[in-house]
Amino acid sequence: MAGCSPGAPHRHGSPVEGTEPPVGRAPSPADAEGERPAPEAAGHAPVPPSAPAPAPGTAAATESESSGNEPSAPVALEAPRRAGASALPGTVAVTADAADADAVTADADADAGAAAAEPTGRTATADGHAGNPPDSRKGPHPHADGTARASAVAQAHSAGQQDTPHPTEPPAQPPGTSAPPGPPALTRGGRGRVWIPLAALLGIGLPAVQVLRPLPEPTLTVDQVPSSVTVDGAAFSVPWPGKGQGAVKVVGSGTTATFGEERPVPTASVAKIMTAYVILREHPLGKGEEGPWIEVDAQTVEDGRARDESRIVGLRVGQTFSERDMLKMLMIPSGNNIARLLARWDTGSRDEAAFVGKMNAAARALGMENTTYTDPSGLDERTVSTAVDQLKLAEEVMKSDAFRTIVAMPSADIPGLGRIHNNNDRLLLAGLNVTGVKTGSNTPAGGTLTWAAHKTVAGEARLILGTMMDQRAAGPDPNGADSLILVQDNSRKVIEAVREALTSATVVHKGQVVGRVDDRLGGRTALVAAEDLTAVGFAGQKLSVGFSDGGRSVPRTAKAGTVVGELTVGTGDGARRVPVALRTDLTAPTAGERLLRLG
Repeated sequence: MAGCSPGAPHRHGSPVEGTEPPVGRAPSPADAEGERPAPEAAGHAPVPPSAPAPAPGTAAATESESSGNEPSAPVALEAPRRAGASALPGTVAVTADAADADAVTADADADAGAAAAEPTGRTATADGHAGNPPDSRKGPHPHADGTARASAVAQAHSAGQQDTPHPTEPPAQPPGTSAPPGPPALTRGGRGRVWIPLAALLGIGLPAVQVLRPLPEPTLTVDQVPSSVTVDGAAFSVPWPGKGQGAVKVVGSGTTATFGEERPVPTASVAKIMTAYVILREHPLGKGEEGPWIEVDAQTVEDGRARDESRIVGLRVGQTFSERDMLKMLMIPSGNNIARLLARWDTGSRDEAAFVGKMNAAARALGMENTTYTDPSGLDERTVSTAVDQLKLAEEVMKSDAFRTIVAMPSADIPGLGRIHNNNDRLLLAGLNVTGVKTGSNTPAGGTLTWAAHKTVAGEARLILGTMMDQRAAGPDPNGADSLILVQDNSRKVIEAVREALTSATVVHKGQVVGRVDDRLGGRTALVAAEDLTAVGFAGQKLSVGFSDGGRSVPRTAKAGTVVGELTVGTGDGARRVPVALRTDLTAPTAGERLLRLG
């Protein structure tokens, strides 16, 4: 093998190689421990930069061989480094080619007897690392270039630099020993040992995350009922009179039938409905309660002597009556002087102006856009309204039990006064189940009337309300007495026709599926109507259908029959309502459903 003496030890393919001792002498302790003293310590001068390069395939030439001067320390090549690592201080970087550049270091050995070239056959690689000897079977090492090595040695000694081992590199390996093993290669079996724990971790962690992460909020949908329903039969036509204006509705049906021009006209005593409404709002009466006692003042007694108006006669100053009895005297025989007394009592004023302000405020709150009150009795012709507005007021005031009880009375006995009679007894006693509300008549207004009647439909009593205004009898009619009879007769025709036409239609049957609760993980629980939902109205009337959850939140779990909302048909407080409930138990999602969810 070229460049190697027989028997000279050499290693081929060792991962880390150090400097070997020269042939013919025993390794020194410094050699064994990888220590290399600086050239200056051995008394040698640095190698000049003009030292000739050795022939390829031979050991590096010393200064004594090239110049004849005293021997210098042998040149040792630095152990292999990581590719691309930069030279440390005290080293000289030599680049043999652009693709394979690294640092080559040179130092001077303290042993002057080692001036001869090392006959190890080791050559410097083009990247500056100590290489393996060329294989005689394969030819010289592709990077064996003695010229580059000698040049590096010369430059290192010329600069007076010393080779300092990399702090992280192992010491030189003595001859006859094997180098420590490098890091094991990651074989296919090793890769498997890495992936198996990772797969196990994913197999346990991902299901745990799926099962434990928060559940989506369930949703409730009601989409299997119509948005509206039309009552069967030919469209109903109300038998309205030829003049005046009117309105009628079945409370809860959501629609109002009207006739005539909707313009403000005098109300006459129908205005007392608002007076009673404000009094009961300010001083409510429970069922059977009499309320506070009210004293009759001189003004009330004086007003009782007035002619050409409705009033309560026979009152004495200082006499007291309960609020309930006062309301009876207001609504049954229609006492104007009682209306004024209640207005003054409520506000504590000497006149009725402040109370009238409350009346108008209440009208605006109820949406009575075409109504103006100027007095609490309706005697003033400037107190005006419309049939539609008065229907809004009637629907609201009929919610009061005290009011409903009073206006349904044909007559009443008042302690300290005697019996009083209702001006609307012609309808109250007609057998039409009329239960109120208030008559009115005078010359400016003609005859006016707001009435209430009931009819039982589909097992439930339904309230029918109507108002008729501006009804005028032919010929002379002092104080509207004849017009009062006319409005009652015309109203009776409407009441009879409406009660006859009132019918029902089933919108949803009990147990019918109307929707579902979706847990958003694939689970759905049906919703059903807990009762029949029945619409009540006139034949041909269209009624709206809706659903409300009533402020309830959608449950995650619940028993069958749990109410989650209600279906309604019609509008307002009188709308027909039935509960919507779970058909079966609503259960939490299973572990499998949690595990397999995608969202």
